[in-house]
Amino acid sequence: MKIAFYGSSLLSSYWNGAATYYRGVLKALASHGYDITFYEPDAFERQQHRDIDPPEWVRSVVYPATDEGLRSVLAEAGDADIVVKANGVGVYDAELLDGIIARARPDALKIFWDVDAAATLDEMRADLSHPVRRALPDIDLVLTYGGGPPVIQAYRGFGAAACEPIYNALDPETHFPVEPDPRFASDLAFLGNRLPDREARVEEFFLKAAAALPDRAFLIGGNGWDSKHMPGNVRHLGHVYTHQHNAFNCTPRAVLNVARDSMAEVGFSPATRVFEAAGAAACLITDAWEGIEQFLIPDKEVLVARDGQDVADHLAALTPERAKEIGQAALARVLAEHTYALRGAQVDALFRTQRANTTVAA
Repeated sequence: MKIAFYGSSLLSSYWNGAATYYRGVLKALASHGYDITFYEPDAFERQQHRDIDPPEWVRSVVYPATDEGLRSVLAEAGDADIVVKANGVGVYDAELLDGIIARARPDALKIFWDVDAAATLDEMRADLSHPVRRALPDIDLVLTYGGGPPVIQAYRGFGAAACEPIYNALDPETHFPVEPDPRFASDLAFLGNRLPDREARVEEFFLKAAAALPDRAFLIGGNGWDSKHMPGNVRHLGHVYTHQHNAFNCTPRAVLNVARDSMAEVGFSPATRVFEAAGAAACLITDAWEGIEQFLIPDKEVLVARDGQDVADHLAALTPERAKEIGQAALARVLAEHTYALRGAQVDALFRTQRANTTVAA
């Protein structure tokens, strides 16, 4: 079956946290025999900061972020058996969503894949004419990056025919333990772009902990932090490319995950970084959010912090032996239960069931 997938970027993680998620899920789907084309706009300097070349398991189409470019890729929607619009493309989001509904074949499966469901739902509550609200009657299936029961119930309340979370996971061929790299030497490292709905939580969980432990070394990677005032024991790296993630995760004593506001509020939304860190056998400290036990066991496979003081306390008590023990336990858990191979099988089953139901209804 042919899939036409319209997303932000498969080739670049630059200002694009969903990149490794797309790669993991679509690579797994390709192993089930799907013929996939990924359409991404040439926007936000992503093509100048590529992490990967176009992989062999997908046809990659980079189109100009212009009206003509939009028309050229929407013209191909009618060739696909499954048409997917992901949110957060950044340009022409509403036009892409309307376009796939208009251009898809009547028998094609039409999917909205929400990689920021909590934020999208907040927007929909505030705007009766929101593009996704308008499109839901014509969408066969909503898939989400996470969110658990609260997100499923919310989407069904807005009229979605079906909604299923497809959680982040690990691709063990991409993220795995490596030798430490002195460039990333630190006691605690955090990787994430500076975003309005994350910054306050980074201040609390990362910068407050750094200020409380002035004799410890802290490392922050990601775009946008260069103008942020930070304690003197915090070093800023800027953008960290995907091929550097393993060393970034393996080298520090521990790495920190900080959820965005909306995801922390909803829960059941482990970030890509959680599985990347676990896949590298890193000792992970995460801010507290509902549902963490579904993915990693607190105090055994992950350390959970309610605030910056908790982060500082965890770090102060963390020995190299304890850090290694937690990292190895996390690695074993994600390899057993949270790989993209498993997520791909889940999505394949959903696609086949949905297409069968659509055929029967027709």
